[in-house]
Amino acid sequence: MRLDLILRVATKLILPFMLLFAVYVQLHGDYGAGGGFQAGAIAGAGIILYALVFGLAAARRIVPPALVETLVPLGVFIYAAVGVAGWLTGGNYLEYNHLAHDPVHGQEWGVFLVELGVFITVSATMVAIFYAFTGRGRSR
Repeated sequence: MRLDLILRVATKLILPFMLLFAVYVQLHGDYGAGGGFQAGAIAGAGIILYALVFGLAAARRIVPPALVETLVPLGVFIYAAVGVAGWLTGGNYLEYNHLAHDPVHGQEWGVFLVELGVFITVSATMVAIFYAFTGRGRSR
């Protein structure tokens, strides 16, 4: 792949827009189509594209496997913590009304944090699966 200059330049041009679009989908998920899963899939695909074009070693320098292994349960923890916070503040599990000074803001914060947890878990899981399959049979 080192000789494919067009692919490398195109990837460097498109990758920031992919990640920016993932952020847009994440933040726009409250108001329309999109959310944490879709945004996580786009961000994970961006990291995988980088690894395919520039090599696995380059991707592991940017997103180390230890970071990926930490992010997968972190997203699940954020999701669960929002549910427990709703439960501890007098509501049901994943009931967001009590998370802020009024129910509307509680709903906004609850949905945002849950979708953030989903985003982190989905993107990190995609990268972890990619690393696991591409690293098979190689010495570390």
